[in-house]
Order: sequence, then C-alpha cells, then structure tokens
Amino acid sequence: MEIAPSPRLAGKVAIVTGAGKGIGEAIARRFAAEGASVVVNDVDTKTAQSVAADIVANGQTALAGPADVSNAEQVGAMVDLTMETYGKIDILLNNAGLVSPMLHFLEADEAWWRRIIDVNLTGTFLTCHRVAKIMVEAGEGVIINMSSGGATRAHRAFTSYDASKGGIEAFTRALALDLGPYGIRVNALMPGSIDTMGLDLQDRILRGENVPMSRIGEPSDMAGPAVFLASDDASYVSGDVLRVDGGMLAQQRSATVDIMPPKDFPKVGRLA
Repeated sequence: MEIAPSPRLAGKVAIVTGAGKGIGEAIARRFAAEGASVVVNDVDTKTAQSVAADIVANGQTALAGPADVSNAEQVGAMVDLTMETYGKIDILLNNAGLVSPMLHFLEADEAWWRRIIDVNLTGTFLTCHRVAKIMVEAGEGVIINMSSGGATRAHRAFTSYDASKGGIEAFTRALALDLGPYGIRVNALMPGSIDTMGLDLQDRILRGENVPMSRIGEPSDMAGPAVFLASDDASYVSGDVLRVDGGMLAQQRSATVDIMPPKDFPKVGRLA
C-alpha cells in the first residue's frame, strides 16, 4: 500500500513578507498547503487580511501580519504577534520590495533612492535582525531572501533596485556565515522574468521569446523552490542563491524587451 507523503513544512511557522500578491502570495499559499502556519505580511492591511482569510477558508492556518518592513517598530509588532500566536518562528521569507518608480539615473533624486533601498535592503535587515534572535534561542531556523537578476547583471533605469538586490545577495552570504553556527540556514531565491501583474498575451509571448524555457514565469514557479529551501531537504544548503529564471542568465543573448531602451533616455548631453 502506497503511503502519501507528509506535508514538507508540517508544524512549521513561517513569516512571508510582501505576501499580499504576486510571488509572495504564491509562496505563502504553498507554505500553508505544505502544512506551515503562515503569517501573511503586506504593507496593505486589507490585502494581507484577504490572503490570510482565503488560506484559512481552504482549511489551512494563517493570520495577517500587516507592516511596512522598512519601519522597525512595525516589524517588531509583526514578530511579536507571530510569537504571541504561535510561540515560534521557523521560517522567514523576505519577499517585500519595491521595483518602481522606474527612473533613469539622471532623473533620480535622493528620496527615490532612499525609499527603494529602505524597503528592499534595510527592510530585509530589519526582519532578519529581529527574527534571527528568536531562531538563535531555538537553535534552528531558515531565512530566505529575495534577490533578482539585477543583483549580478543590470537593468536600465533600475540603479536603486539593482543596488538593493546586489546588497541582498551580499547580505545573504554574510548572514549565512554569522548565523550558521547557531543552526540557522540563510539563502536567497533569484526570480527571472515572472508575470506578477497579469500581462496580456502578446506581452507574455514577447517577454518569453528569449527565455530558454520558451515562456515567462508564473508566481507559482517560485513556490516549489521556496519550499525546498525551507524544508529539511535543503538541510546542508546555506549562503547560496537559487536561480529560478527558466535559464535566462545561462545564455548570452540580448533581451527581447528592454523596459527603458536608450531612445527613452533623457535628451541631454550627447543624446540631446
């Protein structure tokens, strides 16, 4: 008689930031389906509550943990809520982040730079710093940060975003060294071209043309790799970045679609 496998995250408690939509939502739902009690974080309270309620309606366990991850007090309140409700934190997945507004460097200002760095990079630090102390006391834990192809390559008009993701990869490696002796694994996921906005069919085809897998990615494509890194199957994996990009960065080909091609650059200097 074949025995059905147990959920891979049964009994675990996971915080997933930026889980109100897109990749974060897909991962939160998959974690819950794999047996974890999930804290659904989003800066939008109603969105976090909606996703958490839907998970519960499916017979799984979740609660909303709204917070702006760039705000230390709000991060603290979210972590306190998790501990008061579940008594532990086994998994932290840092997905919350800003991509836009997209600005060419010559049009950028300090406020734009600081906001994206604050949410993407400082937000990752704040959640890790608070949760790591809890995991250290438990003697185990898993932290997964969200990187980007922009961490090691580059996007036009994304200087702050790419800087934040490069910082996250460096932070992930350094944190793995600092926390490894305490039984905590730290890794990163690197999504490729993932359709988080519901592109129309023509855009999906165009963006998928030069992907070796011949299609654009879905948020659900990130969920399985996240479960792997969070599970005991990855018990000896730390300080690494797992690419989930359909082979995009393995190739030497130009992008089919450039979000801001040079023809759209500011008309100054040699481009005037």
